[in-house]
Amino acid sequence: MPTYEYRRPDGTTFEIIQKMADDALTVDPDTGVPVERVFHPVAIHFKGKGFHNTDYGTKRRNRELEASAKEGADKHDAKTADKAKAKSESSSSDAPKSDLKPKAKSDEKKPKPKPPGSKD
Repeated sequence: MPTYEYRRPDGTTFEIIQKMADDALTVDPDTGVPVERVFHPVAIHFKGKGFHNTDYGTKRRNRELEASAKEGADKHDAKTADKAKAKSESSSSDAPKSDLKPKAKSDEKKPKPKPPGSKD
């Protein structure tokens, strides 16, 4: 069973073990003064990619920022290299037409060979 923390109006707190299905206390069982349940945030640690850099402490955030800056520079270099490669390939395909071999008309309309044993 979970332990719940309650706060009295004077600021003192106490803990009590209750079932989850039980209603929250409104008065202190010992003194009869009104109480309210104290809620605490749950400790969460995000792991993996896709989380904000503010989810972690400063030391780790600085290290991640440096790593992402380096990764971004590497991607930029790769994109520049890809563009240069594409440009060189397109310039080689822009060769003068005299270098290209013209198609012969006889190559375009060759009759299909008939399969053996066909009767035509």
